[in-house]
Amino acid sequence: MDLGLAGKTVIVTGGSGGIGRGLVLEFAREGCNVVSASRDEATGQRLAQEVRDAGFAGRVLAVGTDVTARASVDAMIARAHEAFGPIDVLVNNAGGVAHPCAFEDLDESSRQWELALNVNGVVNCCQAVGADMLARGHGSIINISSNSSLLGEAAANVIHYGGTKGFVNSFGKALAWEWAKKGVRVNTICPGWIVPYEATDVGEGSFWNRFGFETMGKPDDMQRALQDGSLFNMSGLPIPRLGRPEDIAWLTMFLASDRASYITGQMVSVSGGAWMF
Repeated sequence: MDLGLAGKTVIVTGGSGGIGRGLVLEFAREGCNVVSASRDEATGQRLAQEVRDAGFAGRVLAVGTDVTARASVDAMIARAHEAFGPIDVLVNNAGGVAHPCAFEDLDESSRQWELALNVNGVVNCCQAVGADMLARGHGSIINISSNSSLLGEAAANVIHYGGTKGFVNSFGKALAWEWAKKGVRVNTICPGWIVPYEATDVGEGSFWNRFGFETMGKPDDMQRALQDGSLFNMSGLPIPRLGRPEDIAWLTMFLASDRASYITGQMVSVSGGAWMF
């Protein structure tokens, strides 16, 4: 199916992480002009070079961005305008856990860090692209939430993070209702465990490098643990395989496209059936 996305301008926040990498690559493969907005601009530059080397139809512009600061988001939007023109699609992918811990041990600085990134970051980016989308009466926003907002066990030791992603779910639905008649659609994807193919696929700031690989093992270790039934939170998956970045990217691209023009305010878990509605 031709999604009709070629030539569209797409912002992907958190482009240096595992899911972010998949989003940037697949949108570029589809022929989109992609802004990889991340604090880790160096990883974004390497990804842009990878897209060029692969000969993808789309282009990638890496812009150092702190989504928790509205001025930084506005500066990124200005760079996108200079390079590609108005914004057609926003993927709010930036997010994360400060560090896993029992809820009673959660410190104030970690709580505020998660609120700033997972809540304020999404709000900042939606408001920033609103000028483009509402003025033209057309646009698509996809918020990347988490299964941690849906399942108690998926929020084990990351309870506050799960709560911030619950905000993303409710916020997305409310914004979808308010902006639907103005031509802007808003949908939400809740990933389960999405594993990079290689440990080198993610930037230093990714949760994988901060604590994920130490907790879960490297990608090959996770694959072996899944096969022997010992992988944390994943041994009983109805679809018995690891989730990969393109699993999120493919649904995101469909929701971003006009092929999904009658879909808004929806939430979909991409998790191998770990959560079923």
